[in-house]
Amino acid sequence: MLEGLDPEQREVATALRGPVCVLAGAGTGKTRAITHRIAYGVRAGILQPSSVLAVTFTNRAAGEMRGRLRQLGAQGVQARTFHSAALRQLQYFWPKAIGGSLPRLVDRKIQLVADAAAALGTRLDRNELRDVTAEIEWSKVTQTVPADYPYAAAKAGREAPRDPAEIAHLYAAYEDLKRDRAVIDFEDVLLLTVAVLQDRHDIAEQVRAQYQHFVVDEYQDVSPLQQRLLDLWLGDRDDLCVVGDASQTIYSFTGATPDHLLDFRSRHPGATVVKLVRDYRSTPQVVRLANGLLAQARGRAADHRLELVSQRAPGPEPVYIEYTDEPAEAEGAARRIRELTDAGVPAAEIAVLFRTNSQSETYEQALADAGVPYQLRGAERFFDRPEIRKAGVALRGAARFGGNDSLLDDAVDLPSQVRAVLSGEGWTSEPPAGSGAVRERWESLAALVGLAHDLAAARPRATLADFVAELDERANAQHAPTVQGVTLASLHAAKGLEWDVVFLVGVAEGMLPITYARTDEQIEEERRLLYVGVTRARERLHVSWALSRSPGGRPNRKPSRFLDGLRSGTAPTVGRTGPGAGGGVERGVTASATAVPRRTQRTPARCRVCGRTLTDAGEMKLMRCGDCPSDMDEGLYERLREWRAVQAERSGQPDFCVFTDRTLMAIAEACPDGPAELARIPGVLSRKLRSYGADVLAICAGQEPGEGGGDD
Repeated sequence: MLEGLDPEQREVATALRGPVCVLAGAGTGKTRAITHRIAYGVRAGILQPSSVLAVTFTNRAAGEMRGRLRQLGAQGVQARTFHSAALRQLQYFWPKAIGGSLPRLVDRKIQLVADAAAALGTRLDRNELRDVTAEIEWSKVTQTVPADYPYAAAKAGREAPRDPAEIAHLYAAYEDLKRDRAVIDFEDVLLLTVAVLQDRHDIAEQVRAQYQHFVVDEYQDVSPLQQRLLDLWLGDRDDLCVVGDASQTIYSFTGATPDHLLDFRSRHPGATVVKLVRDYRSTPQVVRLANGLLAQARGRAADHRLELVSQRAPGPEPVYIEYTDEPAEAEGAARRIRELTDAGVPAAEIAVLFRTNSQSETYEQALADAGVPYQLRGAERFFDRPEIRKAGVALRGAARFGGNDSLLDDAVDLPSQVRAVLSGEGWTSEPPAGSGAVRERWESLAALVGLAHDLAAARPRATLADFVAELDERANAQHAPTVQGVTLASLHAAKGLEWDVVFLVGVAEGMLPITYARTDEQIEEERRLLYVGVTRARERLHVSWALSRSPGGRPNRKPSRFLDGLRSGTAPTVGRTGPGAGGGVERGVTASATAVPRRTQRTPARCRVCGRTLTDAGEMKLMRCGDCPSDMDEGLYERLREWRAVQAERSGQPDFCVFTDRTLMAIAEACPDGPAELARIPGVLSRKLRSYGADVLAICAGQEPGEGGGDD
């Protein structure tokens, strides 16, 4: 159980008594250390599996922990998120503590907030609705009641989306509405569990008798409410192991604070403290940049930073690239990604990370135009995909019929049984050519085959019924297997993930740090967010920024101050964290970067109807505001859509990889009569002009398109 662990990981694994604090840097194998610690304790007879509760913050992390524990022979250990562990206890004890059944848990509170606002006669637009909902969530995890919100928000330095007194009234109305409708929300699960354990000592003792050893991962993200629940679970005991890294605290806006991690030794004077600094994820070049970022940091978390030491062979230097505008930046990233995938880098090992979700659309468009498959993290859930639902039905049927299913006659083990069943759903041993919808369906089914191999490796006697049970458990936890496709994700959503190649985009002042980060504490959290992004990369890291938002715009942006002193020709900005601390004047690329030719400067994109300057990528494609009247030729648009469907089917790609709907609308509105006019439409890149230009121009001229069909 201890073989293969480095000295510090082994120290973690063998520290089984009393409070333990593991300070673990990015990529240092913390999950390996704590799962081996639990499994070692179980094997040694010191820990009873059913008495261990390991908690973390995402279903994915909890699922990964369960899988590793199972492979290590530590079945029976509970690995859950704070919320799922609390919900399980609340459902069990509610009839005894309160009586009746637990109120219904609402999936999304935003509609309730909207209803509460309507009851008060308050109009909230979509953004205000989202922001007010976030304020309510923050209030609940920091245990702030509605009447105290204005004072608590001011003390915490929060930027309230509306008058704090008004938000307090909305918060109170929201709570009243929940009571009237007999529902509870996500935060109530923790609040009610805390209330039950505080008020019913008999129930608290029953829980403590069940769980006697606790492990908390990502401890830097614990909120005051979660810490209160943990304290109630523990009682007067100290059999606790916490794992975290203050330099990865990026969720303070939700109430998370690293103070619990940083104060652990003062609260537990006799605690064993172990530091993990050997980085097994990233190359020395990536680690050097990550360490350099933190070396310029200020504040309490920075005082406890960990200096990582890469354990990998050297790799390429990080690449820094400056672009004229955001669309050029997106096209440049897509072009480089296409080169990587053409060279054999799996799409699933590449990620594009940005500061805000609003940046996603430009990169979705650019990747689609480049014919690169992608998956938007946080979009359609894996287990909701049609092919996965159909595969689940087929697997359940095969498991139910067992040996009477002819598909399974020659299948001798679980993986071959799963392959046999999925072959009836279109899965083949070799992937289809291309990167379109057919390939996406194949990748989804291939992920299930891979999962079967993982389960068989962990449990050689696992049956098809066991596999179906595993799928059900993963579906409930939304713990999806890996699927091919470039990942598009915000920096916050990327936490806990890693890729061979990472593109950090939009690394400019105003975006990183974000404009509304004004205090030193907020600026430092933005620095930590960039640190998280850098440490997601195993081998290659591309960092880019744009001088203006839209083509032809004023080039008044600067690269992020966080890069000062880390790129050649720039000086560090230690201590200059406040607003207005600008980046260096040097705007070229480093010697290690491969320069990308800049796009020819264009005049600002303006609406051809009202003349307003356009900034939205979709509007720039149409060359008009979204709410301005369209002069689109509807018949031409439909003919283009029909032609596109044929091309997509012929190439095995999804429709958007030929042309997106926005591009077809722009073509139908412009009705170009020659290649030069067609090329001026955003979304019609040179490659697509070569592949499809003749067909599109023929359709616009009212003629039948040729055989055409794309050369890529």
